[in-house]
Amino acid sequence: MTRNPPRLGNTRLVAVDGPSGSGKSTFAKNLATELDATLILTDHFAMWDDPAIGWWPELLAVLDEVAAGRQAHYRKTDWSQGFPRRNEGPVVEVRPGRTIIFEGMSSARKAIAHRLSLAIFIDHGDEKARLERAVARDGEKYRKDFERWQQYERGWFAVDETKARADYVVTSS
Repeated sequence: MTRNPPRLGNTRLVAVDGPSGSGKSTFAKNLATELDATLILTDHFAMWDDPAIGWWPELLAVLDEVAAGRQAHYRKTDWSQGFPRRNEGPVVEVRPGRTIIFEGMSSARKAIAHRLSLAIFIDHGDEKARLERAVARDGEKYRKDFERWQQYERGWFAVDETKARADYVVTSS
């Protein structure tokens, strides 16, 4: 990865994308630790009823600040009460640096492909198994939310062609 040039000012932006329950969060956390990188999650912005669109300008503003060499900040979505509350979580500071790992569904979208140093797609083809993993992780009460989310993901990935554009596809089990 060190051969891939920074495309966000002097910062390398690495997207770890893929469907829910595929293992991308674990992969991204391990990668961020290994690279001593900042980790930004789409879950810091997304909500059940807005997986990928409405919050995008806020994330772009953060990336623009980093690209300009300035420190940025944003307030996370608070998921602690069982339902997301937009901009009510803790403040996250993002400093320009060597690498930012951007993890989550839609992180490698076409709209920022020109800013990515690397796009990784985590694939786990068994949608039912992924649903069960997500429900086991977050609770049975979210099953319907995850079913809707998976439906959204299918459409998103088909239109965005995320997997086909990825630099690497990692198959999880």
